[in-house]
Amino acid sequence: MERDFWLSRWEANNIPFHESETNPLLFKYFKELSLPKNSRIFIPLCGKTLDIAWLLSNGYRVAGAELVEMAIQQLFQELGVEPKISKLGKLVLYSAPGIDIFVGDIFDLSKEVLGPVNAVYDRAALVALPQEARIRYSAHLTQITNKAPQLLITFEYDQTKMAGPPFSISTEEVNIHYKNTYTLTNLLSQEMSGGLKGHSAKENVWKLD
Repeated sequence: MERDFWLSRWEANNIPFHESETNPLLFKYFKELSLPKNSRIFIPLCGKTLDIAWLLSNGYRVAGAELVEMAIQQLFQELGVEPKISKLGKLVLYSAPGIDIFVGDIFDLSKEVLGPVNAVYDRAALVALPQEARIRYSAHLTQITNKAPQLLITFEYDQTKMAGPPFSISTEEVNIHYKNTYTLTNLLSQEMSGGLKGHSAKENVWKLD
C-alpha cells in the first residue's frame, strides 16, 4: 500500500475520487445482491464516501477499511456521529452503532477482527491498486470476507494514454481474480459520459456471488 501517496492526496485535499453524491450505480444495482435489512456490508478502501451514509440510511450496517485516518475523521464528522476509537494491533477501529471502520493497511485486517459480513461493495479498492498488488488484494479480500458476494465497479480504458489510479481493469483480469471463487455476472458495461480524466473510458458493474 502506498501510504505516503494517499496521505499526501488527503492532506492536500486532492481527492477527485471522492464523489459529491451517492454513486448512482450503488442504488441502481445494490438490490441485485438481494440482502435483507441489517446486513453488514464491507467497503474496502472506503475513504469518506457518501455511499456509507446511503447504506446506513437504508437500514444496513457498514464495515470499512481505510488507510488514511484523516479520511475517517472527516467521515464521522460529516455523519454527525461521535466514534468510539480503539487500538487493534496495527489497526485503529472507529466505531459507532451500525458502523465499524478499520484504519490502517487492509492487509493487516484479519477475518477474525473484521467479523462476519454479508456482502462487499468495492467501488474504489481494486481500481486503486497497481497491478502487482491486485492479485494479493483480491485473494485477501476473498479470505477475510469468507467469500461474501460482491458488487464490484471497475473501469476500462487505454492505460497507455493515462496513468492510474484509477487503473484500467479488463474483463479478463476480473476473471483472473475471481472466477475460481465466484460466479461473475456483468450487470453493466457502458461508456462514461465525459470519459475519465478527459479520456474515453468504460464503466463496468459486476455481481460476484
